[in-house]
Amino acid sequence: MSTNELNLTAKNLLRLREEIARLQQEAEALTDTLKAAMVERETETLSGDGWTASWKNVQSSRFDATKFRRENPEAAAQYMKQTVTTRFLLA
Repeated sequence: MSTNELNLTAKNLLRLREEIARLQQEAEALTDTLKAAMVERETETLSGDGWTASWKNVQSSRFDATKFRRENPEAAAQYMKQTVTTRFLLA
């Protein structure tokens, strides 16, 4: 691949990432609008023509690894595993 093609590819990727970020912000704003309507109507579910939205509390249990490491450093050290990842950055 030539330098010009690489430049074009990188610039296209950066442009797409910016577009994705803009679309994510737009989606969050639309989500907030629907949530506000649910609060206003005091409901956990809204329905329309071909769609349903729900916004409910969900209870879950998760392992608190930070607290475990703080309170049991020796035990936590026995289960630590080193990993290697590859990271791609484009700025």
